[in-house]
Amino acid sequence: MKFSEMTYTRPDLKAVEAELTKLTSDLRAAKDYAAAREAFLAEDRLDRRIDTQGTLCSIRHSIDTRDEFYDAEQTFWNNAMPELQEYLLQWTEALLDSPFRKEFAEEFGEIIFTNAEIERKSFSTEIIPEMQKENDLVQEYEKLIASAQIPFRDGVYTISQLSPFKNDADDEIRLAAWKAEGQWYKDHQPDLDRIYHELTQLRDQMGKKLGYGGYTPLGYYRMQRNSYTKEDVEAFRKLVVEYLVPVADQVYRDQAKRLGKEYPMSFADNALRFRSGNPKPQGTPDDILAAGREFYDALSPETSVFFRTMLDGELLDVLSTEGKQGGGYCTSILDYDVPFIFANFNGTSADVETVTHEAGHAFAGWYNRKRVPASTIWPTLESCEVHSMSMEFFAWPWAEKFFGPDTRKFLYSHLAGSLTFIPYGTMVDHFQHIVYERPEMTPRERHDVWKELLGVYMPWMKLDGEIPFYSEGEGWQRQHHIYSSPFYYIDYCLAQTVALSFWARIQKDLPDAWAHYMAYTEQGGSVTFTELLKNAGLESPFEPACLKGVCQAAAKWLAEYDLTGIE
Repeated sequence: MKFSEMTYTRPDLKAVEAELTKLTSDLRAAKDYAAAREAFLAEDRLDRRIDTQGTLCSIRHSIDTRDEFYDAEQTFWNNAMPELQEYLLQWTEALLDSPFRKEFAEEFGEIIFTNAEIERKSFSTEIIPEMQKENDLVQEYEKLIASAQIPFRDGVYTISQLSPFKNDADDEIRLAAWKAEGQWYKDHQPDLDRIYHELTQLRDQMGKKLGYGGYTPLGYYRMQRNSYTKEDVEAFRKLVVEYLVPVADQVYRDQAKRLGKEYPMSFADNALRFRSGNPKPQGTPDDILAAGREFYDALSPETSVFFRTMLDGELLDVLSTEGKQGGGYCTSILDYDVPFIFANFNGTSADVETVTHEAGHAFAGWYNRKRVPASTIWPTLESCEVHSMSMEFFAWPWAEKFFGPDTRKFLYSHLAGSLTFIPYGTMVDHFQHIVYERPEMTPRERHDVWKELLGVYMPWMKLDGEIPFYSEGEGWQRQHHIYSSPFYYIDYCLAQTVALSFWARIQKDLPDAWAHYMAYTEQGGSVTFTELLKNAGLESPFEPACLKGVCQAAAKWLAEYDLTGIE
């Protein structure tokens, strides 16, 4: 079935609540495992049905945030999901109390109980009003970003549409684009400051209501951290500063020499890898998707069937249009057993990375689509990002299909960018820990924290006031996750470390690397992140040797890569 043919119907909330209540009673009253299992499977089918309708609404709202029908429906879901949490928690409590826990764990995995314990710690009916307000504020932020109309040169652009100019090889055009984008954010800063301040206060209040003294412990539970702690993350951040920041710093020093610029460079100059311009994909969006089909056809029989399913079902919405939410994501439409990819193509290398990155997510979801319960289709988010970031590297042997004459530029830029991203992503995480430890901070104090962290994690950025929004420590406000998904961003950094280890394997033996990738992916969400890695024969990013090793291998490759003839 094509995406356009999928029917959206707002569920009757009271009927869903009654159905959940009955299933909970059935589970508690079960006299044997067969009866308990029947209630369990019925609840899973209900979860899938509700999730499908919520996802269809969310996708269609993000495709056009101006659509009044889906805007109203999204507001309904913003209020409905926190209310349903009360009934879902009652179900979770019944599952945790079940005398048939051993039988459930044997058939469906201990992970369902591990995650149920975390879910119990992350919710109380006391915080429903805050959760509803939180959803409304995130929606307000998303609509504000999607509404951007930025005057530039002879046109008006959305934030995504402006991106190619921010990477233009012409110094004047590139700087002007960064200033134009920054000015839009500056013009809307009162709202951006207000929304985030309210979010911070709400989340802090939720944490205190649940007895955690603040938001951070609750934030970890909401991210379903089930195999590592805040202290593990702190240790990882220190490893990034020790091993990776020096490597990334050298990348930008080399870049400054290529560009004929003085180090450190401005935000605008750091965005340009080569004087002749950054790598660009060849052809139209349709050409990029066709090249993606060729890649997935060649990679494996499973990926071939998967990507053709995506194309035939019109399950990719990739063009950047007015009113469309920014960024990109992958999600699952559970009742139809298919993923969906949302993106904003803008003529940069990110278009190709969408076809590999988001499709990496989608392949994992599609491959595990028949898992029961649905909660075990996907692992936790850092585990999911391994699927996507690693798939980007598996596309390297087919890079010429996407980039043609810019292939060598792309390979260098992709590896360099993968390395230099980790300090940025780690800084996002560090920033959020400080914010939620000090929720009383003013907006200006938060900006000052970001500016200070730039000096630790990104010393190659010149803070000279040339682009005020960025140089004054306000650039974090363009990072959607900081508003919508607290503590998510470190997941990218952990996953990128694992993906770089896949990159190292691919250089030596592609079939062997793919075998490890499938050994990782085929587990779905059946175990925790660290167990997924161990079972697939992969190193944990929390081990110092892992990050140290990939930094050394990547630094050597970049230093020795032949850039002859590329200016």
